Amino acid sequence: MRAIVAGFAAIWSVTLIGYLIGRYDLLGPDGTTVLARLTFFVATPALLFVTLARSDPTELFSGIFAAYLASSVVVAGGYLVVARGIWRRPAGDVTIGTLGASYVNAANLGIPVAAYVLGDVSVVAPVLLFQVLVAAPLALAVLDLATGGGRPSPRRLASLPARNPIMVASGAGLALAVTGWRPPDELLRPFDLLGAAAVPLALLALGMSLPGSRLLASGVDTRERYTAVGLKVFGQPIVAYLIGRYGLGLAGPALLAAVVTAALPTAQNVFIFATRYRHAERLARDTVVLSTIATAVTLLLIAAWLA
Repeated sequence: MRAIVAGFAAIWSVTLIGYLIGRYDLLGPDGTTVLARLTFFVATPALLFVTLARSDPTELFSGIFAAYLASSVVVAGGYLVVARGIWRRPAGDVTIGTLGASYVNAANLGIPVAAYVLGDVSVVAPVLLFQVLVAAPLALAVLDLATGGGRPSPRRLASLPARNPIMVASGAGLALAVTGWRPPDELLRPFDLLGAAAVPLALLALGMSLPGSRLLASGVDTRERYTAVGLKVFGQPIVAYLIGRYGLGLAGPALLAAVVTAALPTAQNVFIFATRYRHAERLARDTVVLSTIATAVTLLLIAAWLA
């Protein structure tokens, strides 16, 4: 319980500082965009590079991860079908909404929760690997194509990974992990320093976007907002529980770990992606904030129930 409270306290403290920066316009009218671009092009790639370079790819698959993965695919697919197939929303907006419904905050909240609630940080490593190596690259590829407009050429499709710093950094980090060679800490230290700024910069940018906003106000994205938040807060952990318990036979700490990882709120990286590509920024911001508020309660209830 203490880890969950401490994790949310850290998130909201830094976000509040960002709010005050934006409220008093300390960084000027383009401050949010600048911080978001710095996070996207520099800090996040550095963090992902060192995280993957030090990872063990052989630890990817487990029953816990399988339950999380299935829940992520189910809720992402559900949102995609509704938003694209029924509401006919643009591809970029649908991509952001799909991420909002399924892309969990496995780093700055998932790691402390895993450490103090689950007693094992390694359970979030496969989640981070999946999001970094599969979910984010696919989403960013769609956003890149949606932003470019028109029918993409084969050359443009082939060059997508090379033009995206997150994909490049992830590929480089995974390549090092697969080779088994661990670079000396002295070589990785600059990346550690830059990567350490990724989470606070993202939270500051998120907080700076809040002044003047009305999170519960009606708008063109109201149904998308509540659908994404509902799927993230309630849908994904319920699916993880059902699949984990009845499909995979998980119980005890393993079932708790599967449900807790699926119940984590939307990662602030979704807002960074939306800001970078200028798609559904309000939807991303509202989903991150509202899901983080809601899961502050649901994670406590899940821990009390399944622990």
